Amino acid sequence: MSAVENAAERTASHPEPPKGPARFYNRELSWLQFNRRVLEEALNRRHPLLERLRFLSTSASNLDEFYMVRAAGLYGQVAAGVATVSADGLTPSEQLEKINAFVTDLVAEKQRCWTALKAELAEVGIHLVEPRDLKPLEREWLDNEFMTRLFPILTPLNVDPAHPFPFIQNRALTLVVKMQHPDGKLMKGLIPIPSQLDRFIRLPGDPDDPKAIRFMRMESVIGLFLDELYPTFTIIAQGAFRVLRDSDVEFQEDAEDLTRAYETQLRRRRRGNVIRLEIDAAMPEDLRQFVIDELEVADEAVFVKQGLLGLADTCQLIVRDRPDLLFKPFNIRFPERIREFNGDVFAAIRAKDFVVHHPYESFDAVLQYLRQAVADPNVMAIKWTLYRTSREKSPIVEALKEAADAGKSVTAVVELKARFDESTNINLAREMEKAGVHVVYGFVELKTHAKLGLVVRREGNDIATYCHIGTGNYHPHTARIYTDLSFFTADRAIGRDVARIFNFVTGYGKPQDLEVMAASPNGIRARILEHIRDEIRHAKAGRPAAIWAKMNALVDPQIIASLYEASEAGVEIDLVVRGICCLRPGIPGLSENIRVKSLIGRFLEHSRIYCFGRGEGLPSPKAAVYISSADMMPRNLDRRVEAMVPITNPTVHEQILDQIMLANLKDNQQSWQILPDGSSVRIKPAPGEEPFNAHQYFMTNPSLSGRGQALKENMPPRVRLTVRD
Repeated sequence: MSAVENAAERTASHPEPPKGPARFYNRELSWLQFNRRVLEEALNRRHPLLERLRFLSTSASNLDEFYMVRAAGLYGQVAAGVATVSADGLTPSEQLEKINAFVTDLVAEKQRCWTALKAELAEVGIHLVEPRDLKPLEREWLDNEFMTRLFPILTPLNVDPAHPFPFIQNRALTLVVKMQHPDGKLMKGLIPIPSQLDRFIRLPGDPDDPKAIRFMRMESVIGLFLDELYPTFTIIAQGAFRVLRDSDVEFQEDAEDLTRAYETQLRRRRRGNVIRLEIDAAMPEDLRQFVIDELEVADEAVFVKQGLLGLADTCQLIVRDRPDLLFKPFNIRFPERIREFNGDVFAAIRAKDFVVHHPYESFDAVLQYLRQAVADPNVMAIKWTLYRTSREKSPIVEALKEAADAGKSVTAVVELKARFDESTNINLAREMEKAGVHVVYGFVELKTHAKLGLVVRREGNDIATYCHIGTGNYHPHTARIYTDLSFFTADRAIGRDVARIFNFVTGYGKPQDLEVMAASPNGIRARILEHIRDEIRHAKAGRPAAIWAKMNALVDPQIIASLYEASEAGVEIDLVVRGICCLRPGIPGLSENIRVKSLIGRFLEHSRIYCFGRGEGLPSPKAAVYISSADMMPRNLDRRVEAMVPITNPTVHEQILDQIMLANLKDNQQSWQILPDGSSVRIKPAPGEEPFNAHQYFMTNPSLSGRGQALKENMPPRVRLTVRD
């Protein structure tokens, strides 16, 4: 067969691979695909019933934020006449058209899911009742509850020429009423439901059925008492609606005071443009049009919904007194390595680098590291980054204040641009400044997203530097539900690099070349591309070539193009991408050697890991292994201060590569395969393949680097990887 015939046969069996924008999947649609996977977990019967309800609530809450930020940005571009196309070749208006079509189906799926879950909840004794279902004792209790607790809070409003349509708060549920005055005049009114009120009111227990749990929607409760709110009027019709507003904070780079500018923008956020209006389908047509006209909402932003408005509120139905319907608690381990040094974190770090794997291992290890630094008279300086921390009293902030009060040099880099946590961070920064902490707000044009904690300690005539480098937030709550890595080391080169990154942020000077780490902006992308090029060279030379990576999002066009090039060269690439993935895997001639999966389960996958075979394939003791705070997105690589650290300690290297990454790749119980068209399909065990749940594995097996000597005999079973075709 001639070369021409060979080419013709290849073209017939494998169409020409896509070129240009067609090589990429749309970022916004990919996020919506991820949200659909989250919703699918609400139907996964392997999860307890109330945990399935949590998945539904989470998917609804995430969709709200998507519209408030991502879709709002696209609406803003359309309004401004911006026609710049995305990497996949779509204009803002084309993206919105596809988004709204996708969301229409997605919202319908959510409502079907809610209907199914509501029926299952009723079967196990958790009921959502309507006024017609109330028992006499419940109605009597509601009469008292309404008049004593709700009536003073609610504010009925008339809408007429003397009372213009009021401002409706973002995400607020509002009742609209059509009524008739005794003189025959028709009027309309509004009852905004304050966010401080629970969406679902739990009714008192029934002595005849003590195990039953009964709730009633707030809007249904208010509907029972409209005559108390509008006395003398005859109620003709009513309905409910909900608005989502543009909540993306635009920061003016020339503002003189970063903090004050953000406080101003937070006030503006509360009055952002309406970008989505959700109307209960039961609302009469004339009331519906009244709301649309008064809010001045375009037709494409109006969504008439069958079922429950504000599904995110269903998390309020997750009751603690039904533990049988929740995930069983598991034992969060404290690293035995620290215990063996009698709780001396610095001694444990001096002996050997180690990683704490959250949430399976306790976040208290990080707090103990900081608290020990505060109490140690030999500690001279502490430097810490704060991107997101707890809204309640933060143990990290309290420790930093205590250290400054003790006379130590304490520096805190507080990121004001942590979306939806800006106000919290401003308040924390002011608290620390009053205590004597050097507070640095970072760059105007860059978010400081790196997770770094540096401790400088006097040890005899020497100065030692201890570092904590994390992949996630310093947040005690999320550390119980996010999978993240906390790396502890006393490596001097890493210590110098961490100090250089801090100096870059606090001094605004261009950092010196880092010795072993990589940092954004610029450095992380350059390091990743360099490793990809090396794997391409290994493949072309006939040596094993492989890339494994785990991240939350893969968007950057340059990284994706380089991975495509590596695939065409024969590099075997396995990616674990929880959320957005603009790379299209498995396309002959473009990405046939790239496999992408997404893990969604009990915990939120959040750690970032990047591994390269270096001519040995994977896994290999010689592989280059990194952990990082950065996803492969332009914002992380170009517009944020991020950190990426190489793992060279053999035990930590083995834990991350041979334990964590292998378990993620092997999982076939909570994984989805990403398809070339951007959609996904649930992965099931192949014939003869054992079921394997990565989260269950980590909950029941000690980590490699954190185990103590006593645990060495009880080594966790080695994960064996089965590579799928």
